[in-house]
Amino acid sequence: MCASAKYNTRGPALIPRMKTKHRIYYITLFSIVLLGLIATGMFQFWPHSIESSSDWTVEKRSVHDVPVVKLPADSPIPERGDLSCRMHTCFDVYRCGFNPKNKIKVYIYSLKKYVDEYGTLVSNTISREYNELLTAISDSEFYTDDVNRACLFVPSIDVLNQNALRIKETAQALAQLSRWDRGTNHLLFNMLPGGPPDYNTALDVPRDRALLAGGGFSTWTYRQGYDVSIPVYSPLSAEVDLPERGPGPRRYFILSSQMALHPEYRLELEALQAENGESVLVLDKCSNLSDGVPAIRKRCYKNQVFDYPQVLQESTFCVVLRGARLGQAVLSDVLQAGCVPVIIADSYILPFSEVLDWKRASVVIPEEKMPEMYSILQSIPQRQIEEMQRQARWFWEAYFRSMKAIALATLQIINDRIYPYAAISYEEWNDPPAVKWSSVSNPLFLPLIPPQSQGFTAVVLTYDRVESLFRVITEVSKVPSLSKLLVVWNNQNKNPPEDSLWPKIRVPLKVVRTAENKLSNRFFPYDEIETEAVLAIDDDIIMLTSDELQFGYEVWREFPDRLVGYPGRLHLWDHEMNKWKYESEWTNEVSMVLTGAAFYHKYFNYLYTYKMPGDIKNWVDAHMNCEDIAMNFLVANVTGKSVIKVTPRKKFKCPECTAIDGLSLDQTHMVERSECINKFASVFGTMPLKVVEHRADPVLYKDDFPEKLKSFPNIGSL
Repeated sequence: MCASAKYNTRGPALIPRMKTKHRIYYITLFSIVLLGLIATGMFQFWPHSIESSSDWTVEKRSVHDVPVVKLPADSPIPERGDLSCRMHTCFDVYRCGFNPKNKIKVYIYSLKKYVDEYGTLVSNTISREYNELLTAISDSEFYTDDVNRACLFVPSIDVLNQNALRIKETAQALAQLSRWDRGTNHLLFNMLPGGPPDYNTALDVPRDRALLAGGGFSTWTYRQGYDVSIPVYSPLSAEVDLPERGPGPRRYFILSSQMALHPEYRLELEALQAENGESVLVLDKCSNLSDGVPAIRKRCYKNQVFDYPQVLQESTFCVVLRGARLGQAVLSDVLQAGCVPVIIADSYILPFSEVLDWKRASVVIPEEKMPEMYSILQSIPQRQIEEMQRQARWFWEAYFRSMKAIALATLQIINDRIYPYAAISYEEWNDPPAVKWSSVSNPLFLPLIPPQSQGFTAVVLTYDRVESLFRVITEVSKVPSLSKLLVVWNNQNKNPPEDSLWPKIRVPLKVVRTAENKLSNRFFPYDEIETEAVLAIDDDIIMLTSDELQFGYEVWREFPDRLVGYPGRLHLWDHEMNKWKYESEWTNEVSMVLTGAAFYHKYFNYLYTYKMPGDIKNWVDAHMNCEDIAMNFLVANVTGKSVIKVTPRKKFKCPECTAIDGLSLDQTHMVERSECINKFASVFGTMPLKVVEHRADPVLYKDDFPEKLKSFPNIGSL
């Protein structure tokens, strides 16, 4: 018992107790090792500035207290800009590497003071505009302070204004950059290129392979897909706050506000003014201003003095003519005023034209057609002019209003080239927020084809034609890709047939009873729809074969953002009545497919139910007509694409259906359909339907081959 007690309190008798001084020694040694490991970890992971000690920072934007670099007279000079450069020949994409965020990394060189061999400064303090540009980059998600991670390099050498540059010495300074390598993956920003007397349309500084973001490119100097055309920044954007003015007619129809125009241009503008009277205003610089009044902020016509740029808001169209340089800051002022720019500068590459659709915001007129300008602009419909006014202001707010906006748009364009699979879409570049579906996430427009194994859900809208309904269910169930069949029972006064009476089919069949008899019920986003593809089909479409339906589904899989259907229809403009007309006769064109038999993505059920513009949905339910036209408008407006008609089948109504049964046979039906088109066009504010002259047929459809060799042999004929 004593031995047991000794073991429990002091441990085994064979293990001697550690002496106190040894214990202290080991504890101290262990503590030192532990502290060393902690210190090493902190040094490894704590933010530090070993790599970034020479980076461009806020404190280094002045030429004071920065390293001085002397440029000997025989310093190397880069080659002239290589006009053959493209992204695949002069840009090293491997420097960008894999990036899970699909964002290029941009490194800004530290600021240095460059002097020639006599000690004379090559450049002065960087301009306020270039300072703002570098600040915007350094504050963006593109920036990195690790030169080894960089995909793109931006020098802290200000070349925005060529007038302030010593061409040779600036080129020598560029060649001194540590990662220059013939300018590969280097980006230069220049807004005022060239100099007297020729005023070249691109920066004259030799730059070898460097990308150029330039503000005055012509088609002769612009390397498409390599350089980036940028705006010429207007300092008035920061100095003058022009409140947004709503679209609509204004005091003047055409206004010219540029000073120092070429005499020939001014004569043509004055002739235009003399011919059209007060609707045209041609302004010039003021010669009789009081002392202290900034001339840049005033414009004059005879003895009248106008505030600039405020006067631009008084005109519908504003002329933007080429000056000594192609790019003009007045373009930015005009856009800020919400005035539609009339650009008269042959061969000029418009800012960000790689991504911006300038047809939506401007009118480009060849210089030789200046005398016809008034008649050309008068031919533009007022509704289109108002859309262009909105778009002009949106372009300024998004891409012109600051050096930050210009810098970030430039980097995004280059980023989209390097990571094209993650590029910003046309809609994101060009659609103002007011026309975007801000609260819905669009699953379409992906470079993917929905899986064939998923199949489609057939949604049949019915009221009480049970016999015809059962025949439709039987025929549709034969389609190999059918996944589920959903019957929308739209009759609140009559119960659907008992379960035992329904056709026995190989896929699940679900009946949904609606609370009200509405045509829009066919487009409700029912939880039972689990597939991406939806086949909307009427309860009297009994003539479509399983081959025709299967082929329609295969076509939809290739174009999941389209309406793919069978009965085609067309909208026409009635010149006598001056309104739209619905046409059901066969023609060479089609702009709609009827949803009595059509495939579409279930996403559009959500848009139809919750995001349909105006009162269209209520109007459809009240008139019990045109839900198919409304869906065609919706899809075309969201996607900007046409429908796809499948197979040439002509007749789609059952022979047993009478005029009482068939809604489409009502005498007022066609008139009401035309009214629908005009109503919807008014609500949408545009006509989104696209007219096409083609349809989808299977390969070998008309070829003289044995039927067994054709994938879809049972396709209906005329």
